[in-house]
Parts: sequence; structure tokens; C-alpha cells
Amino acid sequence: MKTFIKTLIILCFTISSYTQSNDRYRTYGESFQNSEIINYKLSKDTFLNSISKIKLEGEILSSCPMKGCWMKISVEQDTILVRFKDYGFFVPKNGIEGRNTIINGNLSIDTLSVAQLKHYAEDAGKSKKEISLITKPEFTISFLADGVLIEE
Repeated sequence: MKTFIKTLIILCFTISSYTQSNDRYRTYGESFQNSEIINYKLSKDTFLNSISKIKLEGEILSSCPMKGCWMKISVEQDTILVRFKDYGFFVPKNGIEGRNTIINGNLSIDTLSVAQLKHYAEDAGKSKKEISLITKPEFTISFLADGVLIEE
């Protein structure tokens, strides 16, 4: 009986600890555990264009003010464009800048076409003059997320 009670206490403590650590975050898209976050600086080259899903942690710089269909985050010294798998979910359009985020999905290097860049600039509320200055495609580190955690 004592073993059962000890096991029950440990189980309750473990569940309580897990819940408390996840209460800091709101989930968008598929839910996932906020463990096994990779060290981006040491692993970036390994995971670029890999089929392996990874978890990254960073600071939100901005999100799409029109729909919340993308966000830019800072990880180490890189800015990563995060899009959401199959447009299956969106993040808040504003008020999340500066918050911590954990993203789950695939890291890649993409070429953003002039049309895509103009679309993103339009979504971000850039002026027509600024948009007209976009004339060349851009290479970017990009992340296709199937789940996102944003710190509350």
C-alpha cells in the first residue's frame, strides 16, 4: 500500500510539473511536447532540407497582420520565416511580438519569388512605393510548422 501511495504522489507531482510548464504556452496547429528542442546554432546545417521534424525556440519578430498566416522569428542571429502546414492554422495577427515561441516542423532554405515577396510586403502593410522596389527573388531560411507554441 505504501508503494502505491508513493507511486501515486510521484505521478501527481509529475503531471503537475508537466501541466505547469505547458501552461506558459498556447498551442496553434498540432499539439506537441516542448522537449527535445535542438540547438539551432550547432544543428542548422544538419537539419536544413531534412525530412526530420525538429523543434526550434525563438523570439517572435512579427506576424502577418492580415490573417496570421506567417510569422518571422529570431533564432540565434538568423531570422526565420515560419509558414503553417497547408494553411491549416493561423497565429494571432498582432500582440505576439517579443514573445517566446517553440515551433515544430521542417527547416529549409527557400527562394521567395518576387510575387511572394510583394504579397508578404502587402500583407505587412508596406507602401506601394516600397512594394514596387521589390524586383529580385530572395533566399531565406524558412520553416514549415505543423504546430506552434506561443508563450502567454
